[in-house]
Amino acid sequence: MRILYDYWRSTAAYRVRIALNLKGLDYQHVAVHLTRDGGQQKMPEYTGINPQKLVPTLVDGDVRIGQSIAILEYLEESYPEIPILPCDPANRARARQAALAIACDIHPLNNLRVLGFLTRDMGIDEAGKLKWYHHWILENFPALEAWAKDDADKGPYFLGEQVTIADICLVPQMFNARRFDVPLDDFPRLVEIDQALNAIDAFSRAAPANQPDAE
Repeated sequence: MRILYDYWRSTAAYRVRIALNLKGLDYQHVAVHLTRDGGQQKMPEYTGINPQKLVPTLVDGDVRIGQSIAILEYLEESYPEIPILPCDPANRARARQAALAIACDIHPLNNLRVLGFLTRDMGIDEAGKLKWYHHWILENFPALEAWAKDDADKGPYFLGEQVTIADICLVPQMFNARRFDVPLDDFPRLVEIDQALNAIDAFSRAAPANQPDAE
């Protein structure tokens, strides 16, 4: 049985849920609550599964992987029938470029651990936390908007007609932008792509509100 250790509002876990759905791969959902009981990801039962104390973790038979981008690459290589990367090297690189801009340049600065450190250890108030959160999204979204516009005439998604890893990373980040009231008026192409993607069943089923542990 394929198992996904998951948290309904985790951006990284959201990416993996989308990919599993797109590829038609069934999985057992195991909730790891990131704030309850001091953070269930810190408990020995879970650190034995993922010593980094993060979600998601995917268990696929004898394979156990953390880190969402590594999981997406594993799924692509192990279950290539429904691809999430383009065939040609240039577009594969462009899809990864967008995905990594989100996964490496936005998400690590705005995740739960960082926000908690800002407020708990650095004494940053709520207004300061939101300013920090907005800054790192608004620092990176202009490039994503420009890259997305390059293929706007080719189809509804980030690179045109094919849903790729870029789209899989974009939708959770757009969810978080709205959750924290980041203004999106300057990013009409990203908003358009997000709307098109959320009309796809694999994306809508992966949405936080549709998870069994949603609160």
